[in-house]
Amino acid sequence: MTSSSTSFKGTALITGASAGIGAVYADRLAKRGYDLILVARNAERLKSLASRLAAQTGRSVKTIAADLNDKAGLSEIESVLREDGSITLLVNNAGVGSVASLLDSNIDEMEAMIYLNITALTRLTYAVAPAFAARASGTIINISSAVGIAVEALNGVYSASKSYVLSFGHALQRDLADKGVRIQTVLPAATATDFWDVAGYAKQKEAASTMTAEDLVDAALAGLDQGEKVTIPTLHDGEDWTRWEAERRALAPKFANAKPAPRYGISDNKA
Repeated sequence: MTSSSTSFKGTALITGASAGIGAVYADRLAKRGYDLILVARNAERLKSLASRLAAQTGRSVKTIAADLNDKAGLSEIESVLREDGSITLLVNNAGVGSVASLLDSNIDEMEAMIYLNITALTRLTYAVAPAFAARASGTIINISSAVGIAVEALNGVYSASKSYVLSFGHALQRDLADKGVRIQTVLPAATATDFWDVAGYAKQKEAASTMTAEDLVDAALAGLDQGEKVTIPTLHDGEDWTRWEAERRALAPKFANAKPAPRYGISDNKA
């Protein structure tokens, strides 16, 4: 058990918490002094993880078996986030992916992916953000992906859903940072989790370029401690992101023109 001198940080609610990245977040946050609310579909794995973490850390660990692709399950977690004043941190980790191309993928499965990766994440953020803003404290960690930038790498719907998470994080920074709410968007690259089994490319877990979930989460939390708004653990030169982001922001004011660019050859003197 960790030292009882670890200061209490409040409660962290983690989605997709039964395995992989979510389970590592649960371990690390409990050891940092957070009580936990763990959310996932697999009740047995949640119970096993909760028992182990409670024994090792002495923290309170509650579990909620809920399917965030189900409206009733999602609504239950929204209610917890709105009503539990002890919650100080939300980790939006639940998600699903695919490596299939458009012509090889099923549209109903893609719609379900959009609901989990985008709709559920958005609704949970909306559920907790007002309480955090009212208290002028709280942290939201949204798990995006490096394919949110490298969009051609995997399935197009998956990449687009993770691009949404990155863009949403920028908007959350604009809306919430001055209200005392911290936002971090984490962009893992290939990470050794069951994600690849579900996505249909299990051998990626064995690749030399694939990071462990433990290293991913430890780096992400170090980035949070350092005040990073966007954390990309596999990107070794952080200035690459800084430059890319600065160029993106510098481009935005150049869109404000009432006339089309000269390269389109559209005359100002229309008949």
